[in-house]
Amino acid sequence: MTETNQRSRGGDQPTSQRKIVIPASIPMVSLLGSGDDLLRTMERAFDADVHVRGNEITITGRPEDVALGERMVDEIVTVIRTGQGVTPEAVERIVAMLRSSSTGSERPADVLTLDILSNRGRTIRPKTLNQKRYVDAIDHHTIVFGIGPAGTGKTYLAVAKAVQSLQAKQVRRIVLTRPAVEAGERLGFLPGTLYEKIDPYLRPLYDALHDMLDPDSIPRLMSQGTIEVAPLAYMRGRTLNDAFIILDEAQNTSPEQMKMFLTRLGFGSQMVVTGDVTQVDLPTDTKSGLRVVQGILDGVDDVHFCRLSSGDVVRHRLVGDIVDAYGRYDAANDDAAASEAARTRPSAPHGPRGHR
Repeated sequence: MTETNQRSRGGDQPTSQRKIVIPASIPMVSLLGSGDDLLRTMERAFDADVHVRGNEITITGRPEDVALGERMVDEIVTVIRTGQGVTPEAVERIVAMLRSSSTGSERPADVLTLDILSNRGRTIRPKTLNQKRYVDAIDHHTIVFGIGPAGTGKTYLAVAKAVQSLQAKQVRRIVLTRPAVEAGERLGFLPGTLYEKIDPYLRPLYDALHDMLDPDSIPRLMSQGTIEVAPLAYMRGRTLNDAFIILDEAQNTSPEQMKMFLTRLGFGSQMVVTGDVTQVDLPTDTKSGLRVVQGILDGVDDVHFCRLSSGDVVRHRLVGDIVDAYGRYDAANDDAAASEAARTRPSAPHGPRGHR
């Protein structure tokens, strides 16, 4: 790598130029992408000029942008060395992680190359720094809460870790549960067998399992009790030993249901609780157990809270924008409600009090 520094044509803005020589072992098409789509993503990611000649990449721009571009190329090369392909989305995530002030010593390449589970040629990995920290927390704590908006991989990664633990024989079974809020958990009023009644509420958990296991094996594992998918109401009165237990949509539990669930924990078991406190479907007079439990268990040993944000959304780019827009809308409404309450609050009486 070579570096030169100079002033821009106006003389006010310093510019820097760095030449990066890519090792011969790295195919340039892997680095630049088919039709140079990765190169175009790199150029859009920061305000600098990128030129490629042979196996040399020259970056010219402000010193901070050039430094960012150099780090970005280094991370992409590290990912390619592992044999993993790089997509434009991965380049964007690398840049977002490099820009983040909370990255610390964790490298984007370490995030994007952490394999959790492989099945039928597909590998499940975290895609953001917070997702990696979430996965790491599951490895190191008995109870983990994954709290964040839709699309941040809370449930999907938890199910992947559960399947990984089962395959490694760290647990003997997986228990997946959700509150069936829409039916008020009064499933007897619905037509069909028990499984036909609860299927609509538990379908997202089945979908995740089908991505990670041979679909033909799932009915057998469920009939053996190795995998259990059931509504939260069916957890009452049980002690779950040697199990990986996931409570999904936990924002729709009452404080009493949350306590009931957490106290099902048995020996050799692990729990992951996932939810989005901005999407509570409970009646307005019922508190969310997920909101309440944060104030109760925060700081308790071996209990960890992971908080994900719109930046961790791994669905369509618009999902993150939608989450942010709703966040701004809710904040504005809260401010307006607080102002209205202050305006209409009766003022304290003035003057001397009368004597009886």
